[in-house]
Amino acid sequence: MNGERLVLGFESSCDETGVALVALRDHGLPVLLAHALYSQIEMHQAYGGVVPELASRDHIRRILPLTDQVLQASGRSTAALDVVAFTRGPGLAGALLVGAGVACALGAALKRPVLGVHHLEGHLLSPFLSADPPEFPFVALLVSGGHTQLMRVDGVGRYTLLGETIDDAAGEAFDKSAKLLGLGYPGGAALSALAASGDPASHKMPRPLLHSANLDFSFSGLKTAVMLRARKLALERDCAVGDLPQPILADLAASTQSAIVEVLVSKALAALAGTGLKRLVVAGGVGANRLLREQLNVECARRQMRVHYPELGLCTDNGAMIAMAAAMRLQSNAQSASTIYAFDVKPRWPLTEIQVTEC
Repeated sequence: MNGERLVLGFESSCDETGVALVALRDHGLPVLLAHALYSQIEMHQAYGGVVPELASRDHIRRILPLTDQVLQASGRSTAALDVVAFTRGPGLAGALLVGAGVACALGAALKRPVLGVHHLEGHLLSPFLSADPPEFPFVALLVSGGHTQLMRVDGVGRYTLLGETIDDAAGEAFDKSAKLLGLGYPGGAALSALAASGDPASHKMPRPLLHSANLDFSFSGLKTAVMLRARKLALERDCAVGDLPQPILADLAASTQSAIVEVLVSKALAALAGTGLKRLVVAGGVGANRLLREQLNVECARRQMRVHYPELGLCTDNGAMIAMAAAMRLQSNAQSASTIYAFDVKPRWPLTEIQVTEC
């Protein structure tokens, strides 16, 4: 490979439209040149969650203007592109088709190859975009939406599954608990903000599988406990849960967050101990949680281990992680781009399907 290759990436798996341009060079990590992101949160708030049809239509409206924005910001043109990447799955089928369709149409028009990227691999490799990128091998705590997994990562495409959730994921525990407390959408961020003024020791909440012999997770029991505790508090005051005094809701939110974070931290440390590795990567939307970062920083420092995170602005879905994952797959020869433009998408696509090993 000589000189610079440009990889344009599209992310449209759910309720964020992301476009980014990454430069793949002869040496070192790929470099992010520009990225743009549009969030549909405000549109979906009225419905209390993501409406798939509305999400797909909004991706159609946003993706081309965002592409123009990225190209202008980077000073590059479409003619300079070498590869066009897109999120192939998992995600909402209609939303994925928007990104895949635009990427393949652009690739065909320019006679450039395209590459479909696994959404979770994008999150997994997103810390390589940070000012403090990790080095292989490491343990990864992937906490994104409906996914909570621990993996040993020995290189691009070389993933060993160590443990995963058997029911609700950590992100779902945040969102569903927030909904039970009458908080707005998106629930996880609202619960964390409310928890900042609460007492995490005010309610004794369950820590499912905290002391299990494996590295699996379970958060459905915690959600049930939150529901029962909230109803009890409301019954005592003869009011609806959403009408409970703010300090009471804050205490319950803080106790819930504390339970989720304790399980995540404990399991991540157990994975490090079990593998003998000294480096942890945290990726996905829950990776932006302040309490999780604080506790992992303290515990890893105590054990003389390193912990890496994506930049806060790149924790949620974004095009930069898709372009970066595509560039790293090309750089490591883990995958080649294709000039076959008859695309398909994979709304359900376990990350284990692109892994080399699994235990």
